[in-house]
Amino acid sequence: MEHLRGSLADMTEVDLILYAIPAFVLLMVVEAVVLTRELRQDAADDEAERRARVGYAPKDTLASLGMGLGSLVVPVAITTVLGLGGYVLLWNATPLDLGTGWVAWLVAIVGKDFLYYWYHRASHEIRFFWAAHVVHHSSEHYNLSTALRQTWTPLTEWPFGAVLILLGVNPVLYVMASSINLLHQFWIHTEAIDRLPRPFEFVFNTPSHHRVHHGRNPQYLDKNYGGILIVFDRLFGTFEPEVEPVRYGITKPVGSYNPLRIATAEYVAIVRDMRGDRRWAHRLARLVRGPGWTPSPAPAAVPATSSAG
Repeated sequence: MEHLRGSLADMTEVDLILYAIPAFVLLMVVEAVVLTRELRQDAADDEAERRARVGYAPKDTLASLGMGLGSLVVPVAITTVLGLGGYVLLWNATPLDLGTGWVAWLVAIVGKDFLYYWYHRASHEIRFFWAAHVVHHSSEHYNLSTALRQTWTPLTEWPFGAVLILLGVNPVLYVMASSINLLHQFWIHTEAIDRLPRPFEFVFNTPSHHRVHHGRNPQYLDKNYGGILIVFDRLFGTFEPEVEPVRYGITKPVGSYNPLRIATAEYVAIVRDMRGDRRWAHRLARLVRGPGWTPSPAPAAVPATSSAG
């Protein structure tokens, strides 16, 4: 770690996600076995009804795996050349350098999580960002394969990472911090783990907290944005505990298991809505306002009245 240079080759080599793929597959198999056993032992519920809510559904799982594979292959050129290359250019331009000691690691990991909170929140509150992020919420199941349902257009996060690079975080260190952040988020996509000890639940993002984030129950919408830590949600008023059973998915389902359709559905919807708008201000608002925003209807014309007696 003493010779980090911030080159594209260095940044690609330290992406821990690629090395973790075999573990992802093994853990999905273990989770599927555990959830299947729970289904068989639960005689209180109708098994078909529970299977619709819990565990793995073949088509849904294949769609998630397809999205995960696509997220590694489809945007690789854009991510490498524009994303990582842009970070290298910023790194060469900034006069700041935190080095590779414990301070740099602390700033990289905690700073990444802080900025991830705001990026994640923006991805729910700005429709153009939501178009990239919605694919992760498109499944009506919640399991480890759902964690792999990732966007094919990842550059919306780039400006947030650029902040850390400009503050002196080495790009290689940033990539490692990003990998650690994503690795933590993998294991919390499960219903096989209920609640963890209260001190851990208070500080860290857990399966219980993240189940809420994936819920379409009214009280669960746009809550619990944290990556590793849940403290930023508590600080900024977006925390919601898991109380009632979670209904997963989005309020307007995609209705398809085709990865290409899942990846592009919201972009298509944005273009369709913009084509129906008559004012450019409304078209711009479609991109920067919330996903549910629509222009206010024009007031109805009031008939002129005569003042003659």
